[in-house]
Amino acid sequence: MITIAEAVEELVRYSPLLEEGISKNIINYSSLARLIKADVEEKVFKTIKTGAIIMALKRLSKRKYSKEKDVRAIFKQNPDMIVRSNLMEYTLVNSDTLIDKHRHFFEKIHKNHKYFFIITQGVFETAIILSQDLKPLVEQNFKEEKIISIEESLSAITIQLPTINVTTPGLYGYILKALGWEGINVIEVASTYTEFTIILKEADVDRAFSVLKKTISHR
Repeated sequence: MITIAEAVEELVRYSPLLEEGISKNIINYSSLARLIKADVEEKVFKTIKTGAIIMALKRLSKRKYSKEKDVRAIFKQNPDMIVRSNLMEYTLVNSDTLIDKHRHFFEKIHKNHKYFFIITQGVFETAIILSQDLKPLVEQNFKEEKIISIEESLSAITIQLPTINVTTPGLYGYILKALGWEGINVIEVASTYTEFTIILKEADVDRAFSVLKKTISHR
């Protein structure tokens, strides 16, 4: 059996609108408590008072507001954002020969720093995001591999973050949520120790850059 606080948090977690409103302390807790009372009672298997839900919501609000302040504190130095255009993505099925193909490909391009190149190997497939100029080389190098999909006309926005980002819960979610609220689709994400890169369609990159600039400069 879960507690009232756990039931309330579970309901809020699955509603982005409620989560956003609570984190910004703009929700009428009495109205919300009455609205979710039946759902909370169903989860805790007993009848409860509205006041207990209100208290749980207030405690949750304090926790979420504190976490959001921690995230916003990272952006006080106005981190740099770098935009790269004219990109594409290949997704290939993993195979016994794919690693060698990666090595051969990297040997051909690693001395030319003008090219953008990200490779992510999953359990069953590998994504390669790179400059569109490299398309002929990719098709030659990986011609014997099974290609799942090809996405063209992509751009990347890379946000440079302080090292504290790796110990700050919710940081990437805070960034991606801002894009989601504006209906901007994210194709891929990639990260290193102090860089977070978002891959989007070229048609969305200007709007995404504007949204992110407002988000990370917010105090």
